[in-house]
Amino acid sequence: MENLLTYIIFAPVVASFILLLMNKEKINLIKIFGIASSVITFILSLVVYFAFDPANPNMQFLHKVPWISSLNISYNVGIDGLSVLLVMLTTFLTPIALLSSWKSIEKRVKEYTIMILLLETGMLGVFCSLDLALFYIFWEAMLIPMYFIIGIWGGGNRIYAAIKFFIYTMFGSLLMLIAIVWLGYYASTSPSGKFTTDLLELYQISPTIPLAIQSWMFLAFTLSFAIKVPLFPFHTWLPDAHVEAPTAGSVILAGVLLKMGTYGLLRFSIPLFPNATLEFLPYIAGLAVIGIIYGALVSMVQTDIKKLVAYSSVSHLGFVVLGIFALTEEGVQGAIIQMVNHGLSTGALFLIVGMIYERRHTRLISEFGGIAKVMPLFSTIFMIVSLSSVGLPGLNGFVGEFLILIGSFNSNLLNPAFAILAASGVIFAAIYLLWMYQRVIFGNVTNPLNQNLPDLSKREIAVLAPVLIFIVWIGVYPNTFLKQSASTAKQIVKTFHQKPDQSLTERLQQKVPAANPSK
Repeated sequence: MENLLTYIIFAPVVASFILLLMNKEKINLIKIFGIASSVITFILSLVVYFAFDPANPNMQFLHKVPWISSLNISYNVGIDGLSVLLVMLTTFLTPIALLSSWKSIEKRVKEYTIMILLLETGMLGVFCSLDLALFYIFWEAMLIPMYFIIGIWGGGNRIYAAIKFFIYTMFGSLLMLIAIVWLGYYASTSPSGKFTTDLLELYQISPTIPLAIQSWMFLAFTLSFAIKVPLFPFHTWLPDAHVEAPTAGSVILAGVLLKMGTYGLLRFSIPLFPNATLEFLPYIAGLAVIGIIYGALVSMVQTDIKKLVAYSSVSHLGFVVLGIFALTEEGVQGAIIQMVNHGLSTGALFLIVGMIYERRHTRLISEFGGIAKVMPLFSTIFMIVSLSSVGLPGLNGFVGEFLILIGSFNSNLLNPAFAILAASGVIFAAIYLLWMYQRVIFGNVTNPLNQNLPDLSKREIAVLAPVLIFIVWIGVYPNTFLKQSASTAKQIVKTFHQKPDQSLTERLQQKVPAANPSK
């Protein structure tokens, strides 16, 4: 069990090396091998999931090997209730993304499959790393395959979108690298007297950093994560990347990559810099609320279905950031489960958009209408997924948004107005998603090109069915997944409020009456 996480992280890399030796002309064999290897990684992650102890808030499956001893940098991996769900989401969506590409990717299939698998390793490494140097390497390594996926297999404006994605993320990453080195240097001036990037050691050292220095470090980390989320106003790379990326790229980008930003806020920004978190908390929560409303309003006016879904991510991830910075158990728990929910619902929406695009080679809403009459099964699944994204009770989206709104309203650190304004995002989501659905699916078939569209194939049903199962499962019985992260969410909130730094306690007492007099 000690090495199991390492096997999961690097299994896709091993599969990629095997793919390099395969004849590129044997396209079906390459596709089958890519899917099979990603399924094996998923099965390995299931072993971790079922062996994971949800009652234990500490890191589990720890595997630490010295790497650069002179700088106390090590290969150090482990998971807790936060990362176990994101690891499962990653290994679950990767084979689905590959299967969805069976017909849509026809050129350089071997290279494409290798890039998807390398991307999976980068994402898994980010969620499991417990050393900041190792985390940074995985964080940067993930950029390379995603850059090529968008730039080679994307749409007509793919080069612009790929470069924009790369530059935005790289800029934030460089700031984070400076903060990591600064943090390690500060550790060398502490009583321990040694440079280190060990996250668990830094958890004990960093809260004692003076507020002025802590604030700069917090901003460097948080800006990098805010770009990845993306948090308003750092979102402008996202619509281009989504629209130009192939379907599988959009699924992984929305389903997993964006969660690396929200994960970073919970894993690094808040526990490492609690004083600075308290200082900037209302501003970040304010940007989250602006993003919720802005993303929804911009989604309403989109004429391209894929761009509508892309902007909806800005709105939905705003809910996650708000829940995180509410710093209540309900808010953090809701944020964690909403990361999973968004990955499922928005990932499924991109799959559905990809399926209709394969048939018509257009994503313009005006090109459709009356699809329910020719594609009834497609229309039914599209409705279920749209309602889950809206947040209909009984489907997964409701669980996360409800917990986030409750946690934000009850937070001693936020004014109730934040939750009230954020709730409008649920209403706006219903407007833009159901209005889009009505124009695409209902009415008469006015375009003759839509009259003979084939309904979902067996392969497409196989792609969507697993996602639908979890959309309903989480909506009907969320405790299956909530219990996995409950103790970790509680620990995050408890640690923030009980840091040994006395100045934090004093600042909390000063902030609470001003932030929310009604409490």
